[in-house]
Amino acid sequence: MMAICDFSTNMNVSARSHRPWLDDLNLAQREAVQALEGPVLVLSGAGTGKTRVLTARLAELVATDTAKPWNILAVTFTNKAAREMKMRVANMVGPMAEQVWLGTFHALAARMLRRHADLVGLKPDFTILDVDDQTRLLKQMIEAKDLDAKRWPARMLGGVISRWKDRGLTPDKVGAAEAGDVANGRIREIYVDYQARLLALNAVDFGDLLLHVLTILQTHPDVLAKYQARITHVMVDEYQDTNVAQYLWLRLLTGTRHNLCCVGDDDQSIYGWRGAEVGNILKFESDFAGTKTVRLEENYRSTGHILAAASAVIAHNETRLGKTLFTAAEEGEKLRVNGYWDGADEARTVSSQIERMMEEGGDLSQIAVLVRAGFQTREFEERFIAIGLPYRVVGAKFYERAEIRDAIAYFRLIAQPADDLAFERIVNLPKRGLGAASLQAIHIQARASQKPLMAAAFDLIETDELRPAARTSLTEFIRDVKRWRDAVASMHHADLAKMVLDESGYTRMWQVDKLPDAEGRLENLTELVNAMQEFDSLAGFLEHIALVMDGDTEAENGEVTLMTLHAAKGLEFDTIFMPGWEEGIFPSQRTIDENGAVGLEEERRLAYVGITRARKLVHISYAGSRRIHGQWQSAIPSRFLQELPSDSIIEDNVQGMQAMGGGFGRATPAELADASHFGGTSGYGPGWRRMAARQQQASDPSFIAQDSGTVFAIGDRVFHQKFGMGNVINVDGDKLEIAFDRAGHKKVVSGFVSKP
Repeated sequence: MMAICDFSTNMNVSARSHRPWLDDLNLAQREAVQALEGPVLVLSGAGTGKTRVLTARLAELVATDTAKPWNILAVTFTNKAAREMKMRVANMVGPMAEQVWLGTFHALAARMLRRHADLVGLKPDFTILDVDDQTRLLKQMIEAKDLDAKRWPARMLGGVISRWKDRGLTPDKVGAAEAGDVANGRIREIYVDYQARLLALNAVDFGDLLLHVLTILQTHPDVLAKYQARITHVMVDEYQDTNVAQYLWLRLLTGTRHNLCCVGDDDQSIYGWRGAEVGNILKFESDFAGTKTVRLEENYRSTGHILAAASAVIAHNETRLGKTLFTAAEEGEKLRVNGYWDGADEARTVSSQIERMMEEGGDLSQIAVLVRAGFQTREFEERFIAIGLPYRVVGAKFYERAEIRDAIAYFRLIAQPADDLAFERIVNLPKRGLGAASLQAIHIQARASQKPLMAAAFDLIETDELRPAARTSLTEFIRDVKRWRDAVASMHHADLAKMVLDESGYTRMWQVDKLPDAEGRLENLTELVNAMQEFDSLAGFLEHIALVMDGDTEAENGEVTLMTLHAAKGLEFDTIFMPGWEEGIFPSQRTIDENGAVGLEEERRLAYVGITRARKLVHISYAGSRRIHGQWQSAIPSRFLQELPSDSIIEDNVQGMQAMGGGFGRATPAELADASHFGGTSGYGPGWRRMAARQQQASDPSFIAQDSGTVFAIGDRVFHQKFGMGNVINVDGDKLEIAFDRAGHKKVVSGFVSKP
């Protein structure tokens, strides 16, 4: 220990005379680095050098002897970020960096829990379960309590419990109102039993790592006192993404010193759906008295026009601390806003633009297409493959996603009953009570009879080889496949596909799944059925899929990156394309429906994140129509388009949009007749701005009270941003009953509709 202390002393003498990590910092960065005592909030805008500030501040703490390395706790959100920070600090101050407590929330909590496992009934060698293990354990709970596993799937209940743990709620803190009627009002009981079972197995899930440590620190003052004495300074990266449990943990560890430095950007808080609480950063100054707030606003990534656009959009959010990005770089090119006829036209044109960039010597690895929802990648992937454009998808490619492979397996089995691989994949998906023993019996019969699995299964249901319940399920499955095969000749293959997914229970399986990705999987299935519309037959579609799956292109000069906006956070590219800026897609209608104004603000933060990924050029586009649930529907340009500053954008290329009245795509004759109201053939620029303004007034909850007092009467033709065009058939005060052209009869509030 003395050798370490001697080394520290010698290093600090030299470091005080010259600390190179301070040399290239701007004034705000230097201020953040040298604010070493008390609570410090560093509001770091996109591209303002937060990683440099974090590492320099950590080095400054050690070099000035403000804190010993082993007295510093530095928390990140990813192992990659932790490794990068440790490497940078080691380059600055040498091997002393190894003594810093540096890691992710979960890694550091696991380290602490193993030291005190006995205080919560565990042994130090406890096992950390993954999601699959957690789900299997919860399935046992569901069966033991005789609950309907289809109505209350294990993944859904696991999601509820995980969210409680993210909020620091142990079973005894979950009240009746909190539990509601989940699992027939027995979810708290399941939570209690689940935790007991984990203890019996000497196991924890990821949520337990922080939850158990919180319990220890809150109920054992002696343990808390030891940590507070040892940890004198705490630093946190990406503070806007912390949840309640993480906040409570940090607050306990900082004790009365409050030497807590949090670096984050409230404008980039985009993970509310997985437990992040933007209020943690918004309330920092009130939670920690005497906070020093430093705003990092000089951007080193993007051009002036890009920053102006991002700042203008995010300024419409009310719940933010506020900052204005600027750059010493040139203004650069203006953002290009494009309107297209439909989604396919959008994908074709974007692909052509990328091809031109490649011909001009552009680096494909510096180009990204950022989409709001995963299903949007399908049209781009198919177009890229068709023209041989090298690309990569961050996350699974569309046709490689599990739900798409499952659906295609159903279609393959209908087209070819001898397809054993397809049979194996979906015979018990969703669950039909066909366990390993049943599947083994089918395989034995297939080998003995030299028949495909489907034919062998047909033979087995005529015998007593299977349990009665399994035999009944298998009989129903075989009967369904035969009925679907018989329908091939008489039904359109896209309609048949939808029927298969519905009648098999596969769609329902995802509808009842409450995990965050379930809705996205349903959207992907809808997009798959939509894609089938473009082919003459089921066989033609399956042949296309086979070619697509084998259609990887070789990257000669990098690859275009295709990813969601959520996945793009933290990355940067020279050029980005942002398609699908339409109401319902971006901002997401589901997010607004579920979270109201809070959800809308998070969607706007996504727009800010997307725009600021670009160094040089941004292309934003929307389509006049989309095929949704097999039907062409008119699309409304996103309200975010109206928020872009006119001085920083070029309304570049509208293709056939002018003829469609400024963006209504495949409009009805009545809509076309009145297209001049929305800009008409004079150009789509005024049109999309007026439509966005009308859309915001009609659908944003904050505008409802400002209704212009429009009077609606029976027979009026009206427009609703979600349900489309329709006719008023009944009026009751501000409540309207409307017969929509495609959505049927709906009751809506008058503030949500407008007269075209």
